[in-house]
Amino acid sequence: MTSRPATIGQLRESGWQSIPVKAEVRRNAARRIAAGKPLVDGVIGYEDTVLPQLEHALLAGHDIIFLGERGQAKTRIIRSLTGLLDEWLPIVAGSEILDDPYHPVSRHARDLVATHGDDTALEWVHRDDRFGEKLATPDTSIADLIGEVDPIKVAEGRYLSDELTMHYGLVPRTNRGIFAINELPDLAERIQVGLLNVLEERDVQVRGYKIRLPLDVMLVASANPDDYTNRGRIITPLKDRFGAQIRTHYPLDVDTEMQVVRQEANPLEDVGVAVAVPDYMEEVVATISHLARQSPHINQRSGVSVRLSVANYETLAASAARRALRLGEPDAVPRVSDLESLASSTSGKVEIESIDEGRDGQVVDRIIRQAILTVFRARVPGESFRDAVGSFDSGSVVHAGDDIPSERFVEVLSSMPELRAPVAALAGGESPAALAAATEFVLEGLHLGKRLNKEAVGTRATYRAR
Repeated sequence: MTSRPATIGQLRESGWQSIPVKAEVRRNAARRIAAGKPLVDGVIGYEDTVLPQLEHALLAGHDIIFLGERGQAKTRIIRSLTGLLDEWLPIVAGSEILDDPYHPVSRHARDLVATHGDDTALEWVHRDDRFGEKLATPDTSIADLIGEVDPIKVAEGRYLSDELTMHYGLVPRTNRGIFAINELPDLAERIQVGLLNVLEERDVQVRGYKIRLPLDVMLVASANPDDYTNRGRIITPLKDRFGAQIRTHYPLDVDTEMQVVRQEANPLEDVGVAVAVPDYMEEVVATISHLARQSPHINQRSGVSVRLSVANYETLAASAARRALRLGEPDAVPRVSDLESLASSTSGKVEIESIDEGRDGQVVDRIIRQAILTVFRARVPGESFRDAVGSFDSGSVVHAGDDIPSERFVEVLSSMPELRAPVAALAGGESPAALAAATEFVLEGLHLGKRLNKEAVGTRATYRAR
């Protein structure tokens, strides 16, 4: 920071040029696109859909509104746009609204420049301080967004006509930066009107002051689809002023959902056991969400967020860790019996259709069983378990459940070698915990495929021939 210009005169000598914030974002976005780098980091599954539209909007210099259901990374994308700003920006020292040294707009900055000229002191702000955000709520006021008279400044002896009595709102304080409004339809319509000038004429007016603040702001907003958010709407003149409306979506396939889960889920550490979630159980978790998004029993207007997959993954791992701790085992691998624990992480994240009210548990259980069968058919070839089914005809019985030690399943595989081949292919190793999980999965898949009978009480189950 000490090597940067400290006055306006030094800034001129350095050759620094002032450009609008949208031109700054366009320039940096163009550099990333040319270098083959993504505009935003940590967003998976939008490479061919949302991100190209975002690139178009930024290159065109548009204000943007992201439209989509909950849990579609709208806020993450918006916050990551700060990475397209220059790392440091000079402002007039002490400016509340990040005044451009060459074109100051606030009374404070104008007076300083008029008095000191090229000797006016500068400050440098980081790109992270050029981002403002407001969650739209019904009680949000014009004073919050635009500004208000500060009674303290009036009490200090200033006249009401003095521009210095103003307290700037969030939008002016984000001058020369990016301002975001989340859940825009929740903003009262009369407050939305206050944003019209910001988007088109690029100025704001506070109370009855005869002043004009020509702000340089990039405005970005998020909203849920209009047909679901009956709490409010975006007024037509405001919607018309956004240059781009970008529709987000949930992961289009199970593999993408699994990538998101791996990235977002909190690792289960420091619990005294090593937790490893096999890929076929990850696929079951992701498939549950995808099937829920297609289910007629789930309210699709509210959406089924990726947060459901993340929460289910974390709960599944926690259930396996709890069992390993109780049984004194060093390794924890989630089993089919652990899927019973997903009721708590699922119930608050899906909305059951009114016709199925009171049957939440049955709806979720049906989706889980369908997910297991879908993954089983994809993962376990039909010819690999024919001999295993035949071994049950001789009267073999297998007990499963969250209280069965892993070694018990190893003994089962020793006594039923026909079952070992499909189990070993899934387990990918000889760990007792991994073999136990794979055994339960194969047995449950055979039951759901109507090859075995299952008698279940709580989390305990007995598998036998049909």
